[in-house]
Amino acid sequence: MIYSVRGTLVHIEPRLAVVECGGVGMACQITMNTARQLPAQGEEVMLYTVLNVREDAMELFGFADTAERRCFGQLTTVSGVGPKAAIAILSELSPDKLALAIATGDHKTITRAQGVGPKLAQRVVLELKDKMGASMSDGDTVMPQGTVSAAGNAAEAVNALTVLGFSAAEASAAVGRLDSALSVNELVREALKSLAKRG
Repeated sequence: MIYSVRGTLVHIEPRLAVVECGGVGMACQITMNTARQLPAQGEEVMLYTVLNVREDAMELFGFADTAERRCFGQLTTVSGVGPKAAIAILSELSPDKLALAIATGDHKTITRAQGVGPKLAQRVVLELKDKMGASMSDGDTVMPQGTVSAAGNAAEAVNALTVLGFSAAEASAAVGRLDSALSVNELVREALKSLAKRG
């Protein structure tokens, strides 16, 4: 498993970044969100990666941060969502916006991604919401200090973070350190920043 690549950014295309590591150019398929965060060509870059091995090909997918990488992994567990569809979804929606759409059952937002129809978007919401529910009841009953009660914006933010694969304890602790007056979107965004630093 190639967890990450660090090297010189030698080539950029709309959905592709080539990172030269030790004389070898690693072609990473990327989201539009990651593309917007890349440095100029010729500068050093680090991408978190997922290697997808098929019978006829090996593909490397690169992400600007661990939250997007984790979200990609969650999406590809959904029946009918392959790596290309996951990249399309994450090109349209940042991890916090996607998590919020899933947590609130808003499948229409997911259909904005190229090639993702209503049925597939509904399946994404259904299957990841189910996983979110399972992670909320997977034994994470002991919450550390600074956790939140299951009410209001904070609870919605915790639910959204569990969609991305964080445990209920991690999500609750991260949200619990924030100002509860923030909107759900802001809570998810700020919690993701603190969780990504730890990841």
